[in-house]
Amino acid sequence: FAKPCYLFALVAAKLDVLEDRFVTRSGREVRLAVYVEPGKLDQCGHAMAAIKKSMVWDEERFGLEMDLDHYMIVAVGDFNMGAMENKGLNIFNTKYVLARPDTATDTDYQNIDRVVAHEYFHNWTGNRVTCRDWFQLSLKEGLTVFRDQEFGADTHSRAVTRIQEVRNLRIGQFPEDAGPMAHPVRPASYAEINNFYTSTVYGKGAEVVRMIHTLIGRVAFRAGMDRYFQRHDGQAVTCEDFVAAMQDASGVDLSQFRRWYARAGTPRLKAEGIWDAASRRYTLTLSQSLAATAYERRLTEAGMAIEEGPLHIPVAIGLVLPDAADAPLRLTGESTPQGGTRVLSLTETTQTFVFEDIPAAPVASLLRDFSAPVQLDFAQTDAELAHLMAHDSDPFNRWEAGQRLATRVLLAGIAAGGEGTTWIPEAFVAAFGRVLDHGLGGDPALAAEALVLPAEQVLAEEIVGLGQTIDPDVIHAARVNLRRHLAARLQPNFETVWAALAPSEPYAPDGAQTGRRALRNVCLGYLAECDAMELRAKVLPRLLSQLEHGGNMTDVIAALSTLANLDLPERETALAAFYARWKDEALVVDKWLSVQATSRLPDTMARVRELLRHPAFDLKNPNKVYALVRGFSGANPRHFHAADGGGYQLLADVIIELQTMNPQVASRLARSFDRWRQFDAVRQGHAKTALERIAACDGLAKDVAEVVGNALK
Repeated sequence: FAKPCYLFALVAAKLDVLEDRFVTRSGREVRLAVYVEPGKLDQCGHAMAAIKKSMVWDEERFGLEMDLDHYMIVAVGDFNMGAMENKGLNIFNTKYVLARPDTATDTDYQNIDRVVAHEYFHNWTGNRVTCRDWFQLSLKEGLTVFRDQEFGADTHSRAVTRIQEVRNLRIGQFPEDAGPMAHPVRPASYAEINNFYTSTVYGKGAEVVRMIHTLIGRVAFRAGMDRYFQRHDGQAVTCEDFVAAMQDASGVDLSQFRRWYARAGTPRLKAEGIWDAASRRYTLTLSQSLAATAYERRLTEAGMAIEEGPLHIPVAIGLVLPDAADAPLRLTGESTPQGGTRVLSLTETTQTFVFEDIPAAPVASLLRDFSAPVQLDFAQTDAELAHLMAHDSDPFNRWEAGQRLATRVLLAGIAAGGEGTTWIPEAFVAAFGRVLDHGLGGDPALAAEALVLPAEQVLAEEIVGLGQTIDPDVIHAARVNLRRHLAARLQPNFETVWAALAPSEPYAPDGAQTGRRALRNVCLGYLAECDAMELRAKVLPRLLSQLEHGGNMTDVIAALSTLANLDLPERETALAAFYARWKDEALVVDKWLSVQATSRLPDTMARVRELLRHPAFDLKNPNKVYALVRGFSGANPRHFHAADGGGYQLLADVIIELQTMNPQVASRLARSFDRWRQFDAVRQGHAKTALERIAACDGLAKDVAEVVGNALK
């Protein structure tokens, strides 16, 4: 069979190997091998199990069988990417292969599952059928991310997997859509292809595939996949070929839907709903808009055409009645109602949908399961959001209602300068408490996600959407004050849940245990927000005990991360002891670096500069750079965007040195400057100075020059 000519691997090294075998559904035996550095074989078992789970899943879900007699992966400690799907010999970053309970967290185990699956799934969606050119990169990456997301949902919690995907999209991809490097899923031009291995091509690309799945349904999607392989096995094809296979298999017209591949930016969906008691009708009006981005500006400068017209947006909707039931949904002109969730196709700028026989005033649940990557403008009261938070049958939208309510509260706090607590409604505290209490009897993993407040980066984008300037100090202060208020008001609840979830069985990275650990550690984090006397008397001993006797890295790193935010002498002792114990385990040292880079304490920037000179840090190792430098610039907005410009200068120093040896990683770091124009004039001045200093470097790498040049335009 034909193979892509751009993916060939040859590895020569002294390596240990873990071998196993897999028998395909047709009875063929496949030899499996995982190659690692000497001494790491005891950390390969989970990756091997993930290979076999991936093979079974792809056979069952998509009818795709392994086509080789020998399938190998090799893990290397110095690798820019997560992994690469070289036919028959996948190259992996060690962080997505090596795991042992005392060295890897639950998240690490799940990431290994997902990345191993992703690269294996590329054997068909990427290797057997590949891209005609680099403009079609999302043909293989968007589709394969969707496939690994579905694998993760089937292997772990579907609701939690979806929540985590959307959170990552909002933190990473939505700002990209609004920034100087904005581009569609399939860009019409690029200066450096390395800069287009992005959240848009991967994450939004997966959302585009998911929307097709939503519009045509699971059965038709499988038929479309079958047709795609029947037509194109052994070929290098385009995104149009994939959409055509889906359209032909389903009979659904996707011609307008293709605009998603050509349009940059995050669409804004506006909704208005009215229930009429006399007619028992609920009228929903939906409108879409899409603001111009930096991508359109670049196309205009190049004299290239711009795609126009409304998008085809699938809007999954439910109407939740006062008794918490989903109303049967029957549109005007239909004879029989459909189930509690149905998908509306928004294909015009504005459309109205009328639902008949709605017996009482409902609360609309829009974009269930996040059916489209859009920003929603829908005026719902606090009481309506609390109703969805408690009763929505869609678990994603239960979480989403809580996030919208928390965002509303936090925006009020930001407007108040981040100080005090008078802006925190009692109803929100009560709703938050109900989620916490229900976590024990329900889904603890889902409860753990619901108790995490919106990230500072997400709040910053909300501020930009309101036409205001980002103040990272105020955003941080409001979020911390809300956490402290919730901790004080709900301390007995947090104590009860924390105690009830004490581990009682040997560690396993399974769904049930993972959820319990997640919720217990969230509770511990809130309890650490209490006053100093309570902290030293009760919470600090728990943190130190969990550090010493946690028994697994999930609990140990949760305790260390919490302690890293506390200005106590025990913090330094704990960090030193952790490093002394784990200094020979590179991936654990990465965690140690990251914990310090993301600390909220005032000395963080100075500490990061010190760590850049620490023996544990190596600028030539991408994992170390991502853990320390991107941990600081990407996950610690308050300190990176310090008013004195120190964070910008630190990052510029690193980029200037790094771009001569690893321009790809340097350009990724430079993306932290993307939103610099959304801050106050003082911060803008500091950021511009840093960017101009990078741009002035002699022989600046093309990767970095494109990112910095677009940022300065």
